[in-house]
Amino acid sequence: MLEAATGSRPTSLRARIEALAPWFHNLQLDGIATAPDHFLGDYPRFKWQCFADALPQDLTGQSVLDIGCNGGFYSLEMKRRGADRVVSIDSDGRYLRQAALAAEVTGLSLEFHEMSVYDIARLHQRFDLVLFMGVLYHLRYPLLALDLIRSHVVADMLICQSLQRGSASVADVAEDYPFGETALFDEPAAPRMQFIEHRFAGDPTNWWIPNRSCTEAMLRSAGFRIEGRRGSDIYICRSDRPAPDIDVPLALR
Repeated sequence: MLEAATGSRPTSLRARIEALAPWFHNLQLDGIATAPDHFLGDYPRFKWQCFADALPQDLTGQSVLDIGCNGGFYSLEMKRRGADRVVSIDSDGRYLRQAALAAEVTGLSLEFHEMSVYDIARLHQRFDLVLFMGVLYHLRYPLLALDLIRSHVVADMLICQSLQRGSASVADVAEDYPFGETALFDEPAAPRMQFIEHRFAGDPTNWWIPNRSCTEAMLRSAGFRIEGRRGSDIYICRSDRPAPDIDVPLALR
């Protein structure tokens, strides 16, 4: 093929993709896969297929925030559905550069900000749809993150996905317990979150891994109503409950 031999776009694009490796999102950019040997398979496309039908096919007139956008897969899908404004944030500049390259190649317009979830109040906007995919368990302060999302950026819908381990059952938890209660804490289906002191799957940013009951309890505690669950770990939520009155740490004010 002449263009490959003469250094035209296919060759230069491949070089640009490789310069930003490793990629965690497997994207198809002009026929080039960014992570063809991903240990999870065609990720995150198979996650997207689990909840794609829960979102409007036409997002015209709507705004979207993608928290922890990584290589930009979900942001691009939102733009393909016609969202007027898609804001993609990540605390890792390399992921943002990957997403910017993907936006350039696909010709889709995204807005990028290098920031953590704890900084989202600086956006000064509420979004019709917020994506929070695969971020919760990478945070040292996961409930604070959910509180900030509910308090500052969600206008209507939140899509939340988190790695989960432990029981997939949900215990029937009472509103209150006496101080002497002990049985609940031995119940595998009660809300539990495992703290990872060192690493999980070789990743030092995997801090907390909840079970299903804990994920759902945290979402409710942050003021979200869970409308549905897709796959084993994706939640379709609405913000129709008041945001909690949280005491934001001084360092985040």
